[in-house]
Amino acid sequence: MPHTKSQEKRDRQAIANRGRNRAIRSELKTRTRHVEEAAASGDREAAEQALRIAQKRTDQAVAKGVLKKNTANRRKAKLERLVSSS
Repeated sequence: MPHTKSQEKRDRQAIANRGRNRAIRSELKTRTRHVEEAAASGDREAAEQALRIAQKRTDQAVAKGVLKKNTANRRKAKLERLVSSS
């Protein structure tokens, strides 16, 4: 139980932020899966299009503070290698 009004507010904010962050992380996983599936199917054009979307969403997650910059760069590089090898 929070002892102060400010802690009550921080708790409410944390719940709201957690929901937003979970939605962003979930979308990142979905976009990553789309890239992996397109690369596995051998459809290079679809893989590149999915990669662009995944990169954009990853950059947005960094801007919102959900991911750190190096983590995002590592994930994007991994996807780029996957698409270029297919």
